Amino acid sequence: MKAVIQRVSRAKVIVGGELISNIEEGFLVLVGVKKGDDEEKAKKLAKKIANLRIFEDKEGKLNLSLKDVGGEILLVSQFTLYADVEKGRRPSFDKVAGREEALILFNKLRDYLKEEGIPVFTGKFGEKMSVELVNEGPVTIIMEV
Repeated sequence: MKAVIQRVSRAKVIVGGELISNIEEGFLVLVGVKKGDDEEKAKKLAKKIANLRIFEDKEGKLNLSLKDVGGEILLVSQFTLYADVEKGRRPSFDKVAGREEALILFNKLRDYLKEEGIPVFTGKFGEKMSVELVNEGPVTIIMEV
């Protein structure tokens, strides 16, 4: 599983002109699931995201986690994170998990994040979404388990 984590002051997802989810301070997390990923990887990724210290403390150092600042997560599925562009100009998606497998692991990740005590909101799995965000810092971390 791969995640792109962006520290945001606000983010939202719109589908078909309708606001689906929005958050204030927290993380926008784009998640890709590849073939062979499993529930253990979802659990490990959730722990890493929940405890990632990328908020500033009083000295301006990145020492605080999402839990420390009472932040939220906007979790959005993005299969294109596993696009292979090594050959040619058209991406290959051969590494991407099938829709059913990916949905199960996406939901497991969401549930594990909630177990960590973090409010989690999502986009609409498999739908065309408009994602808007204000990246603070900017701080963007790519994580793969």
